[in-house]
Amino acid sequence: MTRDRIFHTQRGASFAEALVAMTLTLIGLVGAMGAFQAAERSLRTGTLATRALAMAEMRIEAKRSARWDRLLLDDLNYDGVPDLVMHDDGAGGDVLAGDGVYSGHWDQDGVQLIWTVTPSRPGSLSASGHALIEARAVYAASEGQHEVRVGTLRANPVFVGSR
Repeated sequence: MTRDRIFHTQRGASFAEALVAMTLTLIGLVGAMGAFQAAERSLRTGTLATRALAMAEMRIEAKRSARWDRLLLDDLNYDGVPDLVMHDDGAGGDVLAGDGVYSGHWDQDGVQLIWTVTPSRPGSLSASGHALIEARAVYAASEGQHEVRVGTLRANPVFVGSR
């Protein structure tokens, strides 16, 4: 073989080589698309989990900072006017009517938020020494329903004992 023949060969890739290269490229692209899809699904679930936790903590903090006599009122849009009055009526997130647990609920951005106030003495918030405040946020993910629970115990600042 001469030097000119080695360096100046005009031979290209065969059809079979091009087909194999395209197949390998396609397999790589399909794998990358699947990885992006899994990452997007994971990101969406993480966003919903963060939103659910933030909403539950926000409701707990709103109840912790409210005056004791306004504990069963909720200003959901923060305009100074109560939007919701918590009831013990067995509807709207309340499990059982007359059980002494007051509840409210709110659905926003794919998260269902249910919060409850349970006085230490059923029936009378003003005669209770403390109240258990709980918030539960439920959201749907690709694996099914997920739930975030947050709670706190709040003391009645004007309670002086049983009479």
